[in-house]
Amino acid sequence: MDIYNQISELQQSNKECVLCIITDTKGSAPRKAGSKMIVFPDRKIIGTIGGGSIEFQAITEAIEILKTGTPIKKIYKLEEDLGMHCGGTVEVYFEPIKSSSELYIFGAGHIGRVLAKYARDFGFRITLFDEREGIFDEFDTSGCKTICENYETAIGKIVFTENTYSVIVTPKHEYDEKIVGICAKKPFAYLGMIGSKRKVAEVKTRLLANNILDQQEIDRIDMPIGIKFNAETPEEIAISILAKLIDVKNSLNS
Repeated sequence: MDIYNQISELQQSNKECVLCIITDTKGSAPRKAGSKMIVFPDRKIIGTIGGGSIEFQAITEAIEILKTGTPIKKIYKLEEDLGMHCGGTVEVYFEPIKSSSELYIFGAGHIGRVLAKYARDFGFRITLFDEREGIFDEFDTSGCKTICENYETAIGKIVFTENTYSVIVTPKHEYDEKIVGICAKKPFAYLGMIGSKRKVAEVKTRLLANNILDQQEIDRIDMPIGIKFNAETPEEIAISILAKLIDVKNSLNS
């Protein structure tokens, strides 16, 4: 299979990797310009850029580059840098292919569905959760995964990572409070809950009083949710939330 088709499949399955391409060679080298290799975080590879010391070093470099997310170009002097008797030089371009950020939206009401629509164009893989029967028949859910199930049950079946973004906008305050208490114990890049200043203050008090969360965990939650501006309509509120998500995502990747 063509390596670019493989990359496309990897992106669709949300797997991280680094594409390594030899862009130039001088003198004797094991592979020529255009040779490609995909490197995964566990050091497994697809393709080759020559084997031996250069490939070992490129794999090590690729894993570090995946952490930073910044493409770079490196020149290897095969004999001087790597102890290879070829004696030439090889230029390798490393392009990290990061997994998409996972966006969980709890609540498919007016704000949740608009946020899902807007967020599709900003590199998020979106899952909408709502336990109301037939809720997903009311609007276009293309580009989103939907789960119609009890919120707590659904949370128990999904994976949270440091690249997970969760937005809590359910139709009931008690749902929001229960979900935020559970999600705050999971790994995440962002966790936000909608609510007035009064609602948020009451939720914080109960979470502390009932020993559900400590103050440090509460301080990591964005509530009231979103970038602060005079938003009123569901569309405007969704924009304020999306702006916050983009800000966090770009800050983490910078």
